[in-house]
Amino acid sequence: MYYSSALGAANNRVFRYEVIGLRQTDATDNRDYEIRQSGSTFVNVPYNRMNEFMQRMTRLGGKIVSIQPLEANGSGSGNVTVEQNAPAFAQENATASSSTGSKPMTQAKAKKHADVPVNIYKPNSPFIGKCISNDELVGEGGIGTVRHIKFDISAGDLTYVEGQSIGIIPPGLDKNGKPEKLRLYSIASTRHGDDVDDKTVSLCVRQLEYKHPETGETVYGVCSTYLCHLEPGADVKITGPTGKEMLLPEETDRNVIMMATGTGIAPMRAYLWRQFKDNERAANPDYQFNGFSWLIFGIPMTANILYKEELEEMATKYPNNFRLTTAISREQKNKDGGRMYIQDRVAENAAELYQMMKDEKTHTYICGLKGMEDGIDAALGAEAAKEGVEWKEFRSAMKKAGRWHVETY
Repeated sequence: MYYSSALGAANNRVFRYEVIGLRQTDATDNRDYEIRQSGSTFVNVPYNRMNEFMQRMTRLGGKIVSIQPLEANGSGSGNVTVEQNAPAFAQENATASSSTGSKPMTQAKAKKHADVPVNIYKPNSPFIGKCISNDELVGEGGIGTVRHIKFDISAGDLTYVEGQSIGIIPPGLDKNGKPEKLRLYSIASTRHGDDVDDKTVSLCVRQLEYKHPETGETVYGVCSTYLCHLEPGADVKITGPTGKEMLLPEETDRNVIMMATGTGIAPMRAYLWRQFKDNERAANPDYQFNGFSWLIFGIPMTANILYKEELEEMATKYPNNFRLTTAISREQKNKDGGRMYIQDRVAENAAELYQMMKDEKTHTYICGLKGMEDGIDAALGAEAAKEGVEWKEFRSAMKKAGRWHVETY
């Protein structure tokens, strides 16, 4: 939607752009990489930079959804709340605009979560936490390295809830000689932390590694490499928390469907700990989960089942409330003899999943590689069609009702 009234404003006005589909970084601008597209990004733009901004949006693959004028001289428009795992361009604008010190903006649809903490620590004044532990999650013979990293936050005021993210600012300078910008990571612990003492926050981080498309050399992600090699006792710059899209419902009798690939398990682990871990349940007398949770987890090898022992323990202890289904692509075959991916497991269980989704008490969470979305839609769409239901309309209704939550990249 485009607001023509915005363009007639005076040059000292500031406008709020809502943008979707931004690319992750300038470096990926002309390369065929996976792109995070998690919800909307809000950016404040002065009138005299609107043309420049719109041109850049086109170059970065973004789509401008709306433009709204803010108060004269940008009053009340200083910070932008970047939704969890938002593109790096949005993070850059959040950093650049945070110096005014005014209140953060959030998506209108998140008003029902107004009490959720957001942007306690901003990029220009991050919290300095300390690494407590950094443990490998991939078993022997597995692919790559994924670390569970726990930080001490007891010296500050950082609070968060399950489903949110924090930003990490790695040390050093980027390729342009400027300080590195923050990267967002989904939190893998409950609001009380792994030790259930309100003093820690944990992340699940895979070291990014890929071949340069032109030179063929191996390239390692700046922030993920920094985190994966972090030593206990080291200081870490932390921002946030951010995000209101992936929050758990407050009611304890809900059905929770979780579909995750790789480190997309992070928010799911937080949900499951809150629901089923004994010490966590003891810390939350007002939240005693008695609904049903189903995790469908896609990984390449058995050795890559992150938090395997934890998941199996919960599935054994709460067989009537938690189901664990894995899709192990390099070890299992789908019905056609090909590799078993998460969308194949969804197809196998489409009838049961769709019936669950018809229940207004069911929430669905998808986190991980964007490539799984089409297959999931196809499987559930075929099931919905048996009842004469258009899947996209059904899915849209779930999202509007706050029951469909997606965080993919």
